[in-house]
Amino acid sequence: MIREATNVDLPAMLEIYNDVIVNTTAVYDYHPHTIEMRRQWFATKQEQGFPVFVAEEDGVIYGFSTIGPFRNWAAYKYSVENSIYVAASARGKGIGKLLFPPIIKAAKERNMHTIVSGIDATNEGSIKLHEHFGFVEVAHFKQVGYKFGKWLDLKFFQLILETPEHPEEN
Repeated sequence: MIREATNVDLPAMLEIYNDVIVNTTAVYDYHPHTIEMRRQWFATKQEQGFPVFVAEEDGVIYGFSTIGPFRNWAAYKYSVENSIYVAASARGKGIGKLLFPPIIKAAKERNMHTIVSGIDATNEGSIKLHEHFGFVEVAHFKQVGYKFGKWLDLKFFQLILETPEHPEEN
């Protein structure tokens, strides 16, 4: 079942996110986050009006997805960046494919024009998932991260959405 996340889901989302930090190059961070950091992250999402979705089965959270600001300058207000994280035990089982449609729908409902995703260049699963939903590679940054004793390349993928013809410039 895919549903909007609540505060009750934060410990499970934190566990998934910290596993990604510690064991993968999907997040270019070194240290696990705290529950307070996750609470602040969730509060910020709510304040900004960006939903967080979870994949749940029998009370167990297997993944989560969200969108948020791409950059903070005013003219970027029609662009968002997406994030999808799946528990290690559930990777490769289609959870990501279930978590993607709600964030695309949420972006369209908010009149966003584009969704951007930064993906480690070696993360073939994430690249294929994004391509499945129509994302195309638009940039490849060489050796911009360093983790696990090696330099990491970052690819940017983008999905252009249909939006109003004349958006506001406020």
